[in-house]
Amino acid sequence: MVAEIGRFALILSLMIALAQSSLPLIGAYRNDRRYMAFGDTAAIAQFTFIALAFVCLTDAFLRSDFSLAVVASNSHTAKPLLYKIAGVWGNHEGSMLLWVLILAAFGATIAIFGRVIPETLRARTLAIQAMIGVGFLAFIVFTSNPFARLDPAPLQGAGLNPLLQDPGLASHPPFLYLGYVGFSTAFSFAIAALIEGRADSVWARFARPWILSAWSFLTIGIMLGSLWAYYELGWGGFWFWDPVENASLMPWLLGTALVHSALVVERRHTLVKWTVLLGILTFSMSLIGTFVVRSGVLTSVHAFAVDPERGVFILALLVIATGGGLGLYAWRAPRLGEGSGFEVFSREGTLVLNNMLIVTLTATVFLGTFYPLFIDLIGKDKISVGPPFYALTFIPLAIPVFIAMVFGPLARWRKDEKAQWPVRVGPALAGAALLAVVTAVASGGKDIVAALLVGISAWLIIGSLLVLGRRIRAGAAPWQTSLQLALTLPRGVYAVAAAHLGIGLLVLGVLGATLWKEEKVSAMGVGESVVFAGRTVKLLSIEQGEGPNYQMQRAVFTVTQGGRLSTLAPERRFYPDREMETTEAAIESSLLGNFYLATGSEVNDTQLSVRMYSHPLAIWIWIGGAVMALGGLLACWGTRTQVTAPVAKDVATGPASPATAG
Repeated sequence: MVAEIGRFALILSLMIALAQSSLPLIGAYRNDRRYMAFGDTAAIAQFTFIALAFVCLTDAFLRSDFSLAVVASNSHTAKPLLYKIAGVWGNHEGSMLLWVLILAAFGATIAIFGRVIPETLRARTLAIQAMIGVGFLAFIVFTSNPFARLDPAPLQGAGLNPLLQDPGLASHPPFLYLGYVGFSTAFSFAIAALIEGRADSVWARFARPWILSAWSFLTIGIMLGSLWAYYELGWGGFWFWDPVENASLMPWLLGTALVHSALVVERRHTLVKWTVLLGILTFSMSLIGTFVVRSGVLTSVHAFAVDPERGVFILALLVIATGGGLGLYAWRAPRLGEGSGFEVFSREGTLVLNNMLIVTLTATVFLGTFYPLFIDLIGKDKISVGPPFYALTFIPLAIPVFIAMVFGPLARWRKDEKAQWPVRVGPALAGAALLAVVTAVASGGKDIVAALLVGISAWLIIGSLLVLGRRIRAGAAPWQTSLQLALTLPRGVYAVAAAHLGIGLLVLGVLGATLWKEEKVSAMGVGESVVFAGRTVKLLSIEQGEGPNYQMQRAVFTVTQGGRLSTLAPERRFYPDREMETTEAAIESSLLGNFYLATGSEVNDTQLSVRMYSHPLAIWIWIGGAVMALGGLLACWGTRTQVTAPVAKDVATGPASPATAG
């Protein structure tokens, strides 16, 4: 009965979404406040019924109701509670239900917290959100029913994919979807602006909180996925340029450009058309990611199973949303106006350069992801595009982005004196040059690439601190004055510094974990020792054991370094219900680097294959990601709490105008 309630709730949600997608538009056209107000009520009602359906499916997983096909395929009575809950979205049908739940949640959030948004803009935005909801709710109801019954019901389920039975994968998809789906609000605000024929500073101020929140959540989701890949897959890597990884990176890149261009619209009322276009393209990239994961056109360790019918349905939604949005843009964009002008040497100029480079980076990732598919479609030999391609294309294009990131926050709006730029960035330039030279000398001049990247990382880190230093007049005023200024700075300034600092820390971590890593594979028996990366690694014992739903082999090692002794115990787990084996790495982590141990299959009756990695500075990858996300949330919080404030005027004096985003 619970499943039938969930199914009925989804059908009701679809009917509500159909009404919400039309009546508010009619109300905005006629200036009928009753019809426009219906959009608010419908958005909340739609979310309520989808939440009810989600609760019903969760209940089925908790009760191990194997009469539901999705539960029988993705759960097991012996599975731990956390993974029973994670199993709700650890499959195609449940993940799509989570998708529409988050979509409806964003719509309800606009309805509840967006009361200050002009009625017509809010009504049209909610109507567009509902149109997206109609497409995906129809997709669930007609092709991906999570409440489909099995008759007869099996006595036991197949269990969740063992690779997904991990705390990181339990939290990774929800955050990733909060980012993916959150960008639907950028799309909806963009389409609403095109319908109204107006996008100005006020429009940008209302749209930015949702754009920033989506970007922050997607950042967290990507970082959690990277961390999971690092410790769970057992190969010691944090990013492989996998098609599904790329599918999350592309909307993140365009979302980064969108955050910056929306700031320009809000502060200077320029780049209006470009920002609206980015709003359409960013969500389109999210839809492409959804298509990649569920269509089967590209293979990945964490893609869902192939289903041509589902792939075609999502492709149709992608074409309708993207094609319709771009068609409307071509028709209505000329009405949006040009906005105010600016000089090349200005904050707007650096942000335009930032946008151009980021869009180029996105195009590079898109080409590398889909070029093999294109070659396959035209009947040529199958090819693969891997890390070497991105090392030769993506990284060189990213370096100019990193350089521009320091200039932007320190420049003035509209027009700046280019002669002052070297003075403003002088400390960052000096610090970067010094560390690059030290690195080059330490390597005997053999590691110029590492020296360059160390300099880039220092440039970003010091540059982010300069944003704060100039605003609090550090070194130019008494410390009491600087402290008072620090306590009264807008949150947006801290947001800029945090987001850019996070990028610098991430670059530092990637540098250490890739260019300075060491690895070794050894066959080891109990009592044997190996010297590696300044450590003595000894295999103490090999133990067999049982987990809640798996059998395990645990190898216990001692690691000695500089008189300090620690114990690491990597595992291999076998899940009988899925006939799958997983690797559980053991990692000793510090701010200076990670020591990574993973065991493989038996070499012979007495020895195991042992993989050892040394990853200097690796932890800064995820610390940097967390700091970036914090910067986005700070900017979102600051924007949301000031959303009714008048648009700030240009500050022509002083070293830099206040910023409210990265």
